[in-house]
Amino acid sequence: MSLPQLILGTRGSELALTQTTMVTQALQTAHPHLKIERQIIQTSGDKRQDLRFSEFSDVAQVDKGIFIKELEIALEGRQIDAAVHSLKDVPSDLAAGFTLGAVLPRAAIEDVLITKDPHTLDSLPKGARVGTSSVRRAAQLKFLRPDLEIVEIRGNVPTRVKKVLGENALDAVLLAAAGLLRLGLLNANLARIHIEEQTLCALVLDPVKFLPAAGQGAIAIECRSGDEAVIAAVQALNHAETEARVTAEREFLKILGAGCQTPVGAHSWVKDGHLHMSVRVFNEANLSAPPVEREASRPVHEAQQLAADLAAML
Repeated sequence: MSLPQLILGTRGSELALTQTTMVTQALQTAHPHLKIERQIIQTSGDKRQDLRFSEFSDVAQVDKGIFIKELEIALEGRQIDAAVHSLKDVPSDLAAGFTLGAVLPRAAIEDVLITKDPHTLDSLPKGARVGTSSVRRAAQLKFLRPDLEIVEIRGNVPTRVKKVLGENALDAVLLAAAGLLRLGLLNANLARIHIEEQTLCALVLDPVKFLPAAGQGAIAIECRSGDEAVIAAVQALNHAETEARVTAEREFLKILGAGCQTPVGAHSWVKDGHLHMSVRVFNEANLSAPPVEREASRPVHEAQQLAADLAAML
């Protein structure tokens, strides 16, 4: 191992720092003599939490990565050697000069319904107010429960969890299970959220019925394309099955020309040497129209072809 030092760039949220610690520990296990430093970089998405995602067009293109742009600038300027991302925040079509050096073993892919009292999607009161920052979640909620009122929420994970508490509380919020688990907010039996001495109800949604985002639950390490020493170092962390699954999901978005904020759900799994994927695609111009749903499979090593098959079915 010839690389003496590696500087990891990360956002400053509690979840981002937790994920960067996970990457640091894995790198130190793989390369005990490698010195690893961390540099916190604030992104457009972090700076402008007063804006809804729909309002970001004047500031930056959401689908071009409001949560990674500044990290890529730091990578390009060699202030950092690699950037740690939640993969679902990374555009499916990376900018020239960058590559994903590794994806870590995937955590839970599901979404979680968080409420003050026990509820399912079906048992929420008519007209219940549900908070989310995702157009994919919003579209699926309206598809499954047209009567619900969708409220766009911003902020870090604990801030969004607490939207079901206090004055003007929402009836529910939807968040990714992976982030809740990594922050220690979701308990081991996946039924309770513990936050600031409060206990809330959690319901993990079936990914077959409520499809996750492409890349959800995966941590990615982005590098400069030609930086062979850094790529070789982080490649030791790469998880082959996760890579196959997220490659299919992200390639499907890329073929569709879809971005991080496009209402598309993708659920992949590996069984008997085959990679399976189901997708649910909503019409951006008319979210009330029924979505298109397709499913296909191929051998695990044919992830990109599987994405092309599904796209062709549309």
